[in-house]
This record gives sequence, structure tokens and C-alpha cells, in this order.
Amino acid sequence: MARGAPALRRAAPVSTPGGSGREAGEAGEAGGAEGLAGETAGPPPYHRTVSTTQIAFLKGHGTENDFVIIPDYDGRIELSPAAVARLCDRRAGIGADGVLRIVRSAAHPEARAMAGEAEWFMDYRNSDGSIAEMCGNGVRVFARYLRHAGLVEVGSLAVATRAGIRQAHIAKDGPDGTPGEITVGMGRATLPEGEVTVTVGGRTRPARNVNMGNPHAVTFVDHLDDAGNLYAAPGVAPAEAYPHGTNVEFVADRGPRHVAMRVHERGSGETRSCGTGACAVMVATARRDGLDPAVTGLPVAYTVDVPGGRLVISEAPDGTVEMTGPAVIVAEGVFDPSWLAAALA
Repeated sequence: MARGAPALRRAAPVSTPGGSGREAGEAGEAGGAEGLAGETAGPPPYHRTVSTTQIAFLKGHGTENDFVIIPDYDGRIELSPAAVARLCDRRAGIGADGVLRIVRSAAHPEARAMAGEAEWFMDYRNSDGSIAEMCGNGVRVFARYLRHAGLVEVGSLAVATRAGIRQAHIAKDGPDGTPGEITVGMGRATLPEGEVTVTVGGRTRPARNVNMGNPHAVTFVDHLDDAGNLYAAPGVAPAEAYPHGTNVEFVADRGPRHVAMRVHERGSGETRSCGTGACAVMVATARRDGLDPAVTGLPVAYTVDVPGGRLVISEAPDGTVEMTGPAVIVAEGVFDPSWLAAALA
């Protein structure tokens, strides 16, 4: 966050389903300001200094791929790489695999062209502060937030991302209140030509180059432990196949159309889940198994187990890929002003 930027930002709402959407810290004030959820983009009604600004956040996860969520509907917060890294620090910050900033598409320069089709833009950052094109689990958690805040209803939803517009569908909650699963249209995979390899633990394996709006190298192993500790990024060659780095997935068979995976995410390290990675794994596995829908003319679906849970990934004959899985909001609050000031310093 650029120093001083939050001085232009009133506190975002801490919303609960059916809640008032009033500003954090002002819910009990008579005649308190209306929450941002019901407002249109415009200048803030008042200014505060960094020391007194309250900025709301939530914490959510999709199959334990966890995110700090920052509602910034009018796009007034600038997220610097250093600030994102502080937020995601699991010892000195909130702790997360990445940050999801909730912005109206019309308020963000990278998303304005998509505003007519998708009201909301997912500004996603990896835990090291780098910008990412797309995050499949992030889209599910993003959609869950919009529903949680009362900004959308169950059913279809368009989400703008740096990889383009993604269509989501929010299912109804279960009778016991369990949040309904969310399906995300992940677009079509591309499989760049050329051989690639992944090296870990001194062993080099062939891999499949799959792009799901972000790059992936998918390699098959007998056991997931063969991937080692994944503290460092596995070696991937040739380097020119991934000029900006890549996500690396290790895949082991569990049964017919059922696999398990581990992933080292570019910019985040090993995570408990990766939605685009699970899609890349399904695409690569279907080709290995001779089930490419473009060839067979039949849709195919795989169950993909990740350390944090289970996803179902399907591909249609026209190449469109869908991912279905859970997404939950686990906490919400406001940043401590003194901690925030230090993070912005």
C-alpha cells in the first residue's frame, strides 16, 4: 500500500449475511455512515490520517488455500509488494497464501474494459507481493465474499480477472447452513509445444506444459513424497518455456479418474491447494489417459485431491474447463492502526 493512500480511504464494511454493512468501528453510532456495499464509486466523504484509519479485512480459504480479503470497492488502496508480503506473513502479519482485493471493475484501470460484463474485479497478489493473472481457488473465495457481504445472490456471477472474465455459479447453502459449493468456469487450457522437464531431489522428470491463464508444469510421480519438501522452487527447463516462472504440480494416481497432487506455486511456495493447478493436472492427466474431450467428443471429469481437500474438475469437448469446490469465510476484523502504519512505512 502506498504510504498515505489509506488516508483517502474510509473504512470498508465488515459485512455479515443480512448485516447492515456499516463501517467497521461505527456500527453503534447513531446515524452512522452507510456501508460501501450500497454505494457507487466516488470520492470519500471524509479523510483520516493513517494513524486513525480503519481498514477492514476478512480471512477465507478454498480447500485450505487461504487469503487475506480486502474490500476496496472504489479502488483507493494501493498494495505495494512489501505491504502484501507483510499481510501474508504467518508470524508477523495475518498470514495467507495471497491477498484478494475486492474492487469494482469500473474503478480499476486493468478491469474497466470488462466492467460491462463483470461488476467486480479480483485483484490477486501472491504472498511475496507479486501480481498474478489468475487464481482458481481465489475466484471461489472472491465469490463467497460477495455472497457473504450481500452483494450478489446465489446463482451465476461474472468475475473480472487479469486472465479475463471468469463465470462462477454459487450453489444454495445446505439445510444445515453449510455454504454451497462454487463452480468456476476456468476457460480453455492451452498446451504449448515443446518438451519441458522438472528437477527435484536430483532427479529430472518429463512434464507437461499447461497454461490456464497462468503457467504450469505438470509431472507424474509414483508417490507424492517423491516431490520432496518443496521449500525451494523445483528446477524447470528450458527456462525460455517459462520466462516469468511457473507453478509446478506433482501428480500421483489414486484410482480411475482420480488423482492427488502437491503444488509449488510461483511466488508463494508449496500451498495446500491450487485451483488452476488442479485444472492443469486434470488436462494433463486426461491427455495421458487418452481421454482428451476434443478427440473423444465426450466430456470428462476427474476428482483431484489436494492437501487441503477435494476438487472436481471437468472439461467439455469444446475445451472449456470447470472447477467445483468449497469456499468459506472464517474471520473478519480491522487492522490495528499502529501495525498498519508500520506495514506502510
